[in-house]
Amino acid sequence: MRDDGSRQRSLAALSLLCFALADVRDGLGPFFGVYLQSHGWGPDAIGYVMTLGGLMGVVAASPLGALVDASHDKRRLLTVVVLGIVLAAVAVFLSPLPLVAGASQITQGLLAAAVAPLISALSLGLVGQAGLSARLGRNEAWNHAGNAASAVLGGAVGWFYGIGGVLLVMAGMGLLSLLAVRGIQPQHIDYAAARGLETAERTQAAGPAPSRLSLLFGDKALLCTGGIMLFFHLGNAAMLPLLGQSAVAHFDVDPAVYTACTVLVAQGTMILTALWAAWIAPRRGYGPALFCALIALPVRGLVAGFWQSPWNIVPVQILDGVGAGIMGVVTPGMVALLLRGSGHINLGLGMVMTLQGIGAAFSATWGGVVADLYGYSMAFLALAVAPCVALLLLLAGIRFLPRLRDALSRQESRQIGRYKAEVR
Repeated sequence: MRDDGSRQRSLAALSLLCFALADVRDGLGPFFGVYLQSHGWGPDAIGYVMTLGGLMGVVAASPLGALVDASHDKRRLLTVVVLGIVLAAVAVFLSPLPLVAGASQITQGLLAAAVAPLISALSLGLVGQAGLSARLGRNEAWNHAGNAASAVLGGAVGWFYGIGGVLLVMAGMGLLSLLAVRGIQPQHIDYAAARGLETAERTQAAGPAPSRLSLLFGDKALLCTGGIMLFFHLGNAAMLPLLGQSAVAHFDVDPAVYTACTVLVAQGTMILTALWAAWIAPRRGYGPALFCALIALPVRGLVAGFWQSPWNIVPVQILDGVGAGIMGVVTPGMVALLLRGSGHINLGLGMVMTLQGIGAAFSATWGGVVADLYGYSMAFLALAVAPCVALLLLLAGIRFLPRLRDALSRQESRQIGRYKAEVR
């Protein structure tokens, strides 16, 4: 009973970690673009700098996933990540010059790429495959609650002290993250399960297995999943920053408060959709949730493009909550299911993050350039095209890739042990 109570405290610390990391992982998030805009930056220049950071995350995602698979000191690795992201954000506020802003985004992009594999590994190590989908839902709910709390605090601090006060909130969340990491007891982490090994294979896993990139790049179902995420994030990543920039440019709104409101509306929706996605995944597979996410995003772009009003924040960000809340559960869940038993789950997640990072990185440039040339309305419509491509790719995968179809439509219990037999 004492051990059960101690394990529950580790799981509670993981929830607190997801809450605090929500603000830290994204750096300054949508406040970054608004802050640079207040210093005379144009939307295209902001997009270029954000793309630079995104590309660094793309380059680093797969190697960092392999590092997470191999590491038995995931807590210390996460501590380094948190400290690095906070210090990079401090540098921008001290000197919002192009060179400093670019270096900050590169650093944040590199370190943030390690967060998702680390949280996925800790979750798997603590609860195993059987409890993963439910745990992912809780992780995402706490993550979005943290984003909402940070938005409220950032807006309040920004109202009194200017948008630079958002940095104080981020530093506080960074400190809370470090305390939460210390609350996860290392003896409760199963390091074989954390990288996806099944019970029968533990005797062969005395040490971390070498990463097999050729195996992953030959997995068509995994590549299709990564492609879907690429096009989803190509349309999604720039929409919130551009929404804030558009409102500041066209309407008399306070930049810090308005940006905080955009985040708050979305995060409240994400909590509910993340819990729904975690509930439906073991019963119906990830397919229904994934379809909802891909349909919500183009509708969001159409609303933002055709309804020019500061009140468009409400439907636009509710739809953002539907898409992003679902994807936070579906992405690591699908990868863990497809690579179950391989011992390379976090490497696989890193590869999918590489593909989705390509989409997210170029989303800022694509949206920024269109906004600069044709206005913000056309930028939102241009972003809405990408998830339509993702939807076509999903339909093709269901038609031609049986493993992907199984992962999307069947209960997780029916997937045990299928990876090694069926991966091609």
